[in-house]
Amino acid sequence: MAELVGPRVYSCCTCRNHVCLHDDIISKAFQGRNGRAFLFSHAMNVVVGAKEDRQLMTGLHTVADIYCNDCREVLGWKYERAYEETQKYKEGKFIFEKSKIVKENW
Repeated sequence: MAELVGPRVYSCCTCRNHVCLHDDIISKAFQGRNGRAFLFSHAMNVVVGAKEDRQLMTGLHTVADIYCNDCREVLGWKYERAYEETQKYKEGKFIFEKSKIVKENW
């Protein structure tokens, strides 16, 4: 497991595996399956699952669930493709559900 060094790290809520940095947040104004979610530019120590098309609030997207590398908890998803031009900025980015991550070293 790669350890992220720095004061603003988010970890998996189940096993405390470091999965993303606060500095990589693009937006906090997203909706996940279970409530509020954050859009991140990068992720670490996650496994990307199979791609599938999903109808989300902002239209049709190809996404892949992301899982914690250690405990396999589903943490959110990765945007693989956006079909609408206005949504293309999400491609390659990660959604982490707020309820699935916890702050570390804050």
